Amino acid sequence: MASHVVKFIGLSDRDRKKVANLPKLAAGDRVELHVRRRDGNDQTLQLPPAAADAIEALIDRLSSGESVALLTEDQELSPTEASEILGISRPLVVLRMDCGDLPFRYVGKHRRASLNDVLALRSKLDLRQSALDALADDTEDLIDTHGL
Repeated sequence: MASHVVKFIGLSDRDRKKVANLPKLAAGDRVELHVRRRDGNDQTLQLPPAAADAIEALIDRLSSGESVALLTEDQELSPTEASEILGISRPLVVLRMDCGDLPFRYVGKHRRASLNDVLALRSKLDLRQSALDALADDTEDLIDTHGL
């Protein structure tokens, strides 16, 4: 599958205030999307419950100030796109690929990693960072308590 550009979207403070007052969707509610075209025509689409859940999760994340990217589960990413998700530089992503931490394949001469593998590495890196933060807190506590 061809890779698509990873683009993170966020809301401005003004837009976040607008969506903050939206009511939560209750289970079983019917969700319709009303679109007004530039030519003035209106179109209404009924969304299935799974799509409504996804839209609600999207709005929750955006209203809390997070940036969001929409990707398909089987999507393949370039090292640059993977670096956006992992929060590390592109050369570090390539290093992770070369040492076997991030599985990849070549498409021509270009590297591609699956989104699932990138997210698995992100979880591993987040877990490692949490452990390092806890260790740093313990070290600071020992210094403060025992003067080490």
